[in-house]
Amino acid sequence: MKRYDPEAVKEVVTEIAKAAGVPGQEAETLADSLVDADIHGLSTHGVSRVNIYIRRIEKGLIDPKAEISFDKRGRSVIAVDAGNGLGQVQASKVLEQLISMAKEGGIAAATIRNSQHFGALSYYCNMAAQENMILIAMTTAEPSMSPEGGCQAYFGTNPIAASFPTGKAFNFVRIDLSTSLVARGNIIAAQKEGKAIPLGWALDLEGNPTTDPDEALMGTVLTMAGHKGYALALFVELFSSVLSGAAIGSSIGSMYKDMDRKQDVGHFFCLMDIDAFMDVSHFKKRVDSMIDEIKACKKRPEVEEILIPGERRFQTALENRKLGIPIGTQTFKELEILCEEYKIPFKLKEK
Repeated sequence: MKRYDPEAVKEVVTEIAKAAGVPGQEAETLADSLVDADIHGLSTHGVSRVNIYIRRIEKGLIDPKAEISFDKRGRSVIAVDAGNGLGQVQASKVLEQLISMAKEGGIAAATIRNSQHFGALSYYCNMAAQENMILIAMTTAEPSMSPEGGCQAYFGTNPIAASFPTGKAFNFVRIDLSTSLVARGNIIAAQKEGKAIPLGWALDLEGNPTTDPDEALMGTVLTMAGHKGYALALFVELFSSVLSGAAIGSSIGSMYKDMDRKQDVGHFFCLMDIDAFMDVSHFKKRVDSMIDEIKACKKRPEVEEILIPGERRFQTALENRKLGIPIGTQTFKELEILCEEYKIPFKLKEK
């Protein structure tokens, strides 16, 4: 896969978004979040999503200039209506508001409705960790996963995430996981590249295991850890959809298939100021001590080093910043076509 300079990619995505009607600063926020995902090796949540976002804007299914509504419920709670705007843009505004609230009260939470797919959760969690805060974030998504024992898609992959600041070189303990066995974006990526998926990832419409990404996308992704993944998916749905007032389960619009209705995705953020609980430097020392103990655990014969969640992503980011971010052929073509349609000079050259 060819590699491209992250800043050059960010510039191209920003210009495409602006040409599609997204205001300047908000276009930069969108581009930053997508390129950040690619930098950290999360290509399923990176610039591969640009084309579908723009096509949905063109069809009036995403409002590029959406007004966000904050309904403050006391000192520490806000109910947010994202106005059917870009998920990354509106979620970043919510986080900014929560940081201000948590600095005053120690903790702040938000429900968010009327939103969209908003990229990698760890993007927001890492921003909070940079402020010496802990963000617990979760979101629903379009139906792709059945309840345990079923073969009809009802839940999204419903990820949960949090990042914790450390004194280590890799900066954060970064936990970001879907409640499905695999992120749906991996199946979409396989479909784009014309590749099979591993057996055991998904079922077709009849409940049979499949390696065909098309059948998998029409069928259902499997939950992680069976009934435990199902319970966690339900947990996320209750917080992100039911509590927020967003669409629930199979009522959530599909970003790719439903090109005639909005998604109405729901999110839930809970932000804690570490300093409200203990001195930040003391917290980091305790985290670092725990990391050292984990790494000192006896290893299996085939294991070279016990890694901490977030450590591998940090190493990937170092490599991708230096060598460039990998972009697949299909995604490259989509960016090229968008630039041609919007009469934007296409400046991407292989690094």
